[in-house]
Amino acid sequence: MAQAEPGYDRITGKPFASRSEVIAPHGMAATSQPLATQIALDILKAGGHAVDAAIAANAALGLMEPTGNGIGGDLFAIVWDADRQELVGLNASGRAPALMTLEYFRERGIDRIPPYGPLPASVPGAVDGWFELHGRYGRLSVPDVLAPTIAYARDGFPVSEVIAAALEREANNLRDYPGFADTYMPNGRMPAKGEMFRNPRLGDTLEAIAKGGRDEFYQGDIARRIDAYMTEQGGLLRYADMASHESEWVTPVSTNYRDWDVYELPPNGQGIAALQILNILEGYDIKSMGFGSPEYVHTLVEAKKLAFEDRARYYADMDFVDVPFDRLISKEYAAERRKLISSDRAMRSYKAGDAKLRHGDTVYLTVADSDGNMISLIQSNYRGMGSGMTPGDLGFVLQDRAELFSLEEGHANVLEPGKRPFHTIIPAFVMQDGKPLISFGVMGGDMQPQGHAQIIINILDFGMNLQEAGDAARVNHKGSSEPTGEVMTDGGIVHLERQFSQATREVLEALGHALGPSDGSFGGYQAIMRDDKHGVYYGASEARKDGQVAGY
Repeated sequence: MAQAEPGYDRITGKPFASRSEVIAPHGMAATSQPLATQIALDILKAGGHAVDAAIAANAALGLMEPTGNGIGGDLFAIVWDADRQELVGLNASGRAPALMTLEYFRERGIDRIPPYGPLPASVPGAVDGWFELHGRYGRLSVPDVLAPTIAYARDGFPVSEVIAAALEREANNLRDYPGFADTYMPNGRMPAKGEMFRNPRLGDTLEAIAKGGRDEFYQGDIARRIDAYMTEQGGLLRYADMASHESEWVTPVSTNYRDWDVYELPPNGQGIAALQILNILEGYDIKSMGFGSPEYVHTLVEAKKLAFEDRARYYADMDFVDVPFDRLISKEYAAERRKLISSDRAMRSYKAGDAKLRHGDTVYLTVADSDGNMISLIQSNYRGMGSGMTPGDLGFVLQDRAELFSLEEGHANVLEPGKRPFHTIIPAFVMQDGKPLISFGVMGGDMQPQGHAQIIINILDFGMNLQEAGDAARVNHKGSSEPTGEVMTDGGIVHLERQFSQATREVLEALGHALGPSDGSFGGYQAIMRDDKHGVYYGASEARKDGQVAGY
């Protein structure tokens, strides 16, 4: 696999590790932007709950990494409540507007919801998610939690390297949408690495939210301005859609993989795909295959294909569809599906399993505090910065999640007004013997369930520590059937990071896998692990991004 740099020998750990784990006794934060991590730590040191720090970091990322998230998007979270000794989940994803109907698209001859512009914008759920979390767990006031980001929005912050590159890519798609260039390209271009960037419009919006609460966003002036902008641009999102929005507290679901209980949120997200992959792989001696071997990569990819066929057929908003997730994540079902995998050839297509259905770029962060509370939070606009719709002078872009609806009548994920679309963003959590162990996530579209499974396997099967598990080379299979209706017929494409050997690549091709380039689509990882024996936290952050984990 990967080799250490010439002239450098690691004293401990795997040769490919980018750094050692961070260890701290009181609290810890891991985000994809160092300034956001520092804001979270400041909130913890001021007496804030882990949730306060996570909201503060999420707000900062919406300013500093708008290529992955913002208040125009959705949010999901898993929280370990140390006082109640319980694990709870929050689904803060928005719904399709009332005007967004199948008939609307059929009348206009549109067979797939477009990725950009006014049509794919659904209700943004993140701000309501903040207030739901804060209402249950918050210790500091919302103005105190949002104050650091408001100050950076007005005074400016230096753009970090990976984000600067992503901003430049986004400009090509979104610069012509009204309000976008005025907000993000005030000098006629995106800010470059190291350049100070200000977004005072977003600062004003966050201050209004801090003063007026979630109702200012969903029922006040902000909602009215979104309505006016979307009406003018030919969009479907209206004030009434904003005003009727609410988040939902949900119970995380789990499977046991080699004595660890791995938790995800139930659909409309794709989290249970990670559980399905792990259940299938549990029947193999993964450790003996060896990390990076063609046997391991082949088996992983085929397990992913099986899980994603079920994802395409069954995963949807459970308020509209009876999703049989208990059956899908059962060991018995995994045993049936495992029989379909051939050890000597890659399958070009699989059928979804019979689960007895009765009816029809992202940011991840995690924070832990001195009381043992932990939060796993993920937030996104989808497709980087979202739809391009940048209402008035509010300083943020609306998401384009509605693109993920199917327009195929009878499909589980078919578009309906008030329905939440299939969602890619998923937080994860690990418990062991009833105690919290790891809060983690791997951001990045369809990579996320694959990444979750690979992190768990890297630690449990291949003996990696928390940082090594994220640094290890990843596999990303693309081309599975999709919840929007596309069907895999050619086996898809396997993308391997560059550290995989040529020998492994040749065997995979001989098995029938089509290999694609190492295209950078391998996600972004953050993790915090609780060590009860020593009373400390371990942290890891993504070397592929601008991320930082820090504790105190």
